[in-house]
Amino acid sequence: MVITILGAVADMELKFIKDRQRSGIDAAKADGIYKGRKKNVDNVEILGRIAAGATKAPLVRDLNISRMTIYRAVEVQSSPSDSM
Repeated sequence: MVITILGAVADMELKFIKDRQRSGIDAAKADGIYKGRKKNVDNVEILGRIAAGATKAPLVRDLNISRMTIYRAVEVQSSPSDSM
């Protein structure tokens, strides 16, 4: 019974820690401090190579990036025109 109670207290404390961490990250994002890690490859380079006729598989190998990075770059290019 004691172990069950200690486990419940530990779970509750873990939830409190995660809540404090999340609120700290949200506050830092609001201040413009927390932006994530810097990109290894610029979106302009990815889009330039795609415009030159490169396909996704060679881009992934040549630039050592994930396929999702390419999809995000293409999405960012198309989304500003949609929001205006």
